[in-house]
Amino acid sequence: MKLLSDILYKVKLEEIIGSTHVAISSIVFDSRKVKKDSLFVATKGAADDGHIYIQKAIESGAIAIVCEEIPKDKNDQITYVKVTDSTYALGVMACNYFDNPSEKLKLVGITGTNGKTTTVTLLFNLFKSLGYSVGLLSTVQNKINNTVIPSTHTTPDAITLNELLFKMEEQGCEFVFMEVSSHAIVQNRIAGINFTGALFSNITHDHLDYHKTFDEYIKAKKQFFNLLPSTAFALTNRDDKNGMVMLQNTKANKYTYALKNIADYKCKIIESHLNGLLLNIDNHEVWVKLIGTFNAYNILSVYATAILLKQDITSVLTALSNLNSVEGRFQYVKSPNGVIGIIDYAHTPDALKNVLETVKEIRSGSEQVITLVGCGGDRDSAKRPIMAAIACEYSNKVILTSDNPRTEDPEEILNQMQAGVNPVDIKKVLRITDRREAIKIACSFSSKGDIILIAGKGHEKYQEINGVKHDFDDLEILKETIKILGI
Repeated sequence: MKLLSDILYKVKLEEIIGSTHVAISSIVFDSRKVKKDSLFVATKGAADDGHIYIQKAIESGAIAIVCEEIPKDKNDQITYVKVTDSTYALGVMACNYFDNPSEKLKLVGITGTNGKTTTVTLLFNLFKSLGYSVGLLSTVQNKINNTVIPSTHTTPDAITLNELLFKMEEQGCEFVFMEVSSHAIVQNRIAGINFTGALFSNITHDHLDYHKTFDEYIKAKKQFFNLLPSTAFALTNRDDKNGMVMLQNTKANKYTYALKNIADYKCKIIESHLNGLLLNIDNHEVWVKLIGTFNAYNILSVYATAILLKQDITSVLTALSNLNSVEGRFQYVKSPNGVIGIIDYAHTPDALKNVLETVKEIRSGSEQVITLVGCGGDRDSAKRPIMAAIACEYSNKVILTSDNPRTEDPEEILNQMQAGVNPVDIKKVLRITDRREAIKIACSFSSKGDIILIAGKGHEKYQEINGVKHDFDDLEILKETIKILGI
């Protein structure tokens, strides 16, 4: 229990009706989760307006309401608090309710289109290997040291986020690494959170179903850096054409990393192989187990972050050389007959291009590249023809198939992808809606040494069709198919 007056600390208040000297049992923004003495926050979302559930929340036991519009029919037993922006107020109140855990942790947020999950996971594993107690907040899973907590969003809602940070602080975590999505930034899920540092990886075509324009998408990412305090560090990828934009107007200490341009932290790829990379990082040679240029960027950003967090250079480089790749990120298997199957989460044009360019780097030249790719339903449709075109440019054969169609017609998604296929490439493109069958056909096409890329779903263990999640694991299905076909 916490007093409402304490929960409202630092919240911009417009009007209060009733007493703030009431004990609150929980903060909720979903009226179905209200219990006795809850504080119900009426937020306005893209699909729903919490203000219409105020009466229901009161009937379920809410003792106080935070809202942008105070109801005309007020209850004398209820405290009403009017604010300008209830989603922002929710973030600040959630921080207060859980005693501002982010202020007691060294919390680093990673944002960007591609590489967030890999980077936060590598940072988590790196700092664990350096002997620290560490927390992880990612698309794949949340972790407190070795304890796994299932993840439902890239960045949790403000209440869940602060509750997780509270548990991490309670269990002795010193460092926490979290993905910060553009949705979370504009929806104020990180409002009130204190960040020790922020890292920008890159920005490419994605989420335009939500942000509408690329400019709005960039502004969403930049907003994260604008919120940083002067005590924090802001680390950006100088090789990304929008990288330096992130540092404009931030109060944080500014740092850069790059492979191509002059930067505070530099890296050069000396050798690139299927089993790893030999890198020169700030004049130190290090072998890492990750593959491809995009992973050289990820490794460099992890190294730079660790140094900015005052870690010993030699210890960091040694630990980096022992880190394994992240599940579903350029994860590969080799069949008894020498066929290489690669599973990757690439679901944006840039990510797909990066993976296929990496395949081009490691191939000897004579083998086929067979790419299987789909696009998710209920998401940015503009990228669909672009991804099909990229797959054709870099592959000998392309199979267009379903990803997670969600509530969309899979055939319509494939129609939109197929529209991006150049007429000269039509002969090398197959369209197989059933993803399992598509994997089987891709394997049956292959010969010794060929490379099969299965893109889009990566670590996911399901396929979502019409709101139902069916068991589906690209890696397991690939292994099973290789065994059945004997390739």
